[in-house]
Amino acid sequence: MANTPQSNPFALFDLPPRFDLDATDIERSYLSKLALAHPDMGDGDAQGPDAAELNRARATLLDGEQRAIALLEVLGGPSASACKDLPDGFLMEMMTRRQEIEEEIAKAGDQSRTRWEAWARDERAQYAHQVGERFAALGEAPNSEKLVEIRVLLNAWRYIERLIEQLDPEYDPAQADFR
Repeated sequence: MANTPQSNPFALFDLPPRFDLDATDIERSYLSKLALAHPDMGDGDAQGPDAAELNRARATLLDGEQRAIALLEVLGGPSASACKDLPDGFLMEMMTRRQEIEEEIAKAGDQSRTRWEAWARDERAQYAHQVGERFAALGEAPNSEKLVEIRVLLNAWRYIERLIEQLDPEYDPAQADFR
């Protein structure tokens, strides 16, 4: 995908391509662009982004994981399909954790689920912090090795996000990994 202003949420909102954007700045730019996209504000010539596109860009930038993915794309880093690697030892640790989760939920139910949800949210926060640190350390000319490191952390972050989804009591039991 080319990084046109429409596909690049940072450029669409005239924001610097950074991971550590402030939500207030995102909202301010979104509202400004949304006002310009309103049919009553224009001259009838629809050249700019429409409201749906602005809403998608806003959602991307307000979600830490999606913002990191968009930033990695803008910087020319690998996509999730191009790099499926995980941090060393991550998969074994997650297999062990999943077994513990299944066993504890089978014994203790929702009390245990709540504890594991808290654990997973802490893990997510740690990965978000690591991704933020890696982006901050890139400098002006990020090299591909550093971008791959970020992708690997993002892959682990996605795994943790999926685990959080699966731990939710509202998760579809027909598809649940934990019963």
